[in-house]
Amino acid sequence: MGRFFIELPHDESEQSCVEAAKVFMESGSHYMTHADYGCEDNVHKSWMIVELESKEMALSLLPPAYRARAIIVKLNNYASGDFQKVMEDHGES
Repeated sequence: MGRFFIELPHDESEQSCVEAAKVFMESGSHYMTHADYGCEDNVHKSWMIVELESKEMALSLLPPAYRARAIIVKLNNYASGDFQKVMEDHGES
C-alpha cells in the first residue's frame, strides 16, 4: 500500500468554486468531505493524502470531469540513515 498526495486545482472564480462543489456533491465523491480546501484564502486548490494501492486508485476518487487536472504524487518518507542511499541513487555521494 502506498501513500499518495492529491492536489486538485480549479479556476479562480466564485463560479468555479460553486461548480466544483456541485460536481463533488452530485457524484457522491468521498473527496468532497475528506479534502482540505484553500478557496477561502484565494488558493483555488484542494488537497488530500490517501493510502491506496496505486496512483490509478487515487485518481478514481475524483469525479471524471476533474481527473485531468489532478496532480497525484506518491509519497515516501525516510529514516535518517536512508539519506545516504537517496543521495547515491541520485548521483551524489
